[in-house]
Amino acid sequence: MITSAAPWTGALRRAAPALGLFAAARLTGLLVVAAAAWHRGFSPRARLATSWDADWYVRIAAHGYGRTLSWPDGSVQSDLAFFPLYPGLIRAVTTVLPVTGGTAGLIVSWTAAAAAATGIYLIGERLYGRPVGTLLVLLWGLLPHSVVLTMAYTEPVMTALAAWSLWAVLERRWLWAGSLALLAGLARPNAVAVTAAVTAAAGCAIWRGERRSWRPWAGALLAPLGWCGYVLWVGVRKGDLLGGYFAVQAGWTSRFDFGAGTLEFVKRLTAAPYDLGFTMAALLTAVMVVLFVLFVLDRPPVPLLIYTAILVLITVGGAGFFESKPRFLLPAFPLLVPLALALTKARPRAAVAVTVALAGLSFCYGAYLLTQATMAL
Repeated sequence: MITSAAPWTGALRRAAPALGLFAAARLTGLLVVAAAAWHRGFSPRARLATSWDADWYVRIAAHGYGRTLSWPDGSVQSDLAFFPLYPGLIRAVTTVLPVTGGTAGLIVSWTAAAAAATGIYLIGERLYGRPVGTLLVLLWGLLPHSVVLTMAYTEPVMTALAAWSLWAVLERRWLWAGSLALLAGLARPNAVAVTAAVTAAAGCAIWRGERRSWRPWAGALLAPLGWCGYVLWVGVRKGDLLGGYFAVQAGWTSRFDFGAGTLEFVKRLTAAPYDLGFTMAALLTAVMVVLFVLFVLDRPPVPLLIYTAILVLITVGGAGFFESKPRFLLPAFPLLVPLALALTKARPRAAVAVTVALAGLSFCYGAYLLTQATMAL
């Protein structure tokens, strides 16, 4: 049990190289995006702070829920599809700082990305050692779609809460694990993966002999409150307790169909030209599935396995917004463990070459997504 600041200081000191590499990667990516934006006559801040979903979050922070968009085909897109934690954090920042909602969103996201990187490092270090922990953070910051980590999007917040909740599970800190899972459940729909991981881990602990302690029970009870609470609140607001939220998601064409929609879109992708972003989304999702298989073969701890499996299942099995699937998998950082392990065993030149190539792809593709791509991210 940590009883003083000394262990935390030591942990942060060990994490410093990884955080430095992560900051360098994302800062370089940010500069490349800014240069590309200026070249095309765009404001880099506007592209990062108000693009696509970011605009919805900023509006919710400023005016609350209630905005809808109606389309000619009869579909209605409601802002109730967006979970409340992130706009709540934006509102809190604008209350204490003289900044706009978009800038507040960037402050929240950048801070959360740093917290997420720290949590990811500590998990990697605990399970595989410092080199793997460092590489895990660097690879996460160099994913081709990691530009999202510097945008006013919710993925950094969810990943931070998920990583620290999973770390707390590994450390058997059930109250922290349950509380962080509760908050994660208020951040994104796919944060149900955190809820499931913490609840399952607490259940296993109780089964194995901790049933006399109230802490795992409390963790298991806390974990689902955030996600379930928001889903039920939307249900009450829509007049359909259990189905209201899912009806809202259906208005955004988001539904779970066991991968039928994904397969159908892949077929269309092979038969007709699409924006580069769609092809990259298909390739990146396929790579992530392969990495998941390798991750499973490595026999990871059950909480990480459940968390990652549910994220992959939701992403691959869900229909709608095919181009966003890589973004949905950004919180699935354990998928990078097989690659991190391989790089630690590779020759230094090979490891450096792979890292440099990934960095080049990440920076160029990130600039493309924010300055040239026409599809939503």
